[in-house]
Amino acid sequence: MTDQNRRKQMIYRSNHRGIKEMDIILGRYADEHVMRMSPDELNAFEVIMDEMDRDLLSWFTGEVKYPDHIDKVMFDKILIFTTKNARS
Repeated sequence: MTDQNRRKQMIYRSNHRGIKEMDIILGRYADEHVMRMSPDELNAFEVIMDEMDRDLLSWFTGEVKYPDHIDKVMFDKILIFTTKNARS
């Protein structure tokens, strides 16, 4: 798979999660950032995307702390972006 195809696939996967809240959180972030991410950032984002939606939602809402294998910098970037771009 080419780098460009990987990025497009990640954007698609981010927008078609199964839980609407995760489509919004990951999808909007991916739409805005995936095409410009470094390879390391892509890997960190992909680790997050491989998690179950219900777990992700509980981590992003702060109900449960995310586990140690999740990249803190990437998680925080997504959370900050989501908070700054929340639509009423």
